[in-house]
Amino acid sequence: MIRLYSLLALIDLVLIICALISCLSAEEYEIRALPRIVWVILILLFSPIGPIAWFVAGRPARPIKLSNGTVWKPGSGFPENERPRPMAPDDDPEFLKRVAERSRKEDEDMMKKWEADLRKREEDLRRREAGE
Repeated sequence: MIRLYSLLALIDLVLIICALISCLSAEEYEIRALPRIVWVILILLFSPIGPIAWFVAGRPARPIKLSNGTVWKPGSGFPENERPRPMAPDDDPEFLKRVAERSRKEDEDMMKKWEADLRKREEDLRRREAGE
């Protein structure tokens, strides 16, 4: 019976050491579910459940071979602040330039219409004053 307990204690110690080495050597952004410090506490305090939970739920995911032959590693994409996103219209310089040109043309056309209308009204007013 003592041999069985010592064997189980040895297996538990090896499991704890392997889980700690794996946890501490993994990159921080690859660790899943919890922060690294929480995983270390779980591994050390809740033996053998902590190390088993690390290997099941916390360890970085393995790369996956896709059907087209490429390998995809979870989390290997862009960091969130560098992720390419569709550009909003108000951030696109070409769009803003087109809007400014269109707006300028519309403003010029409207100004010409207003000036023509003002000239027409002034002429009508002069004719009325001259006719009186």
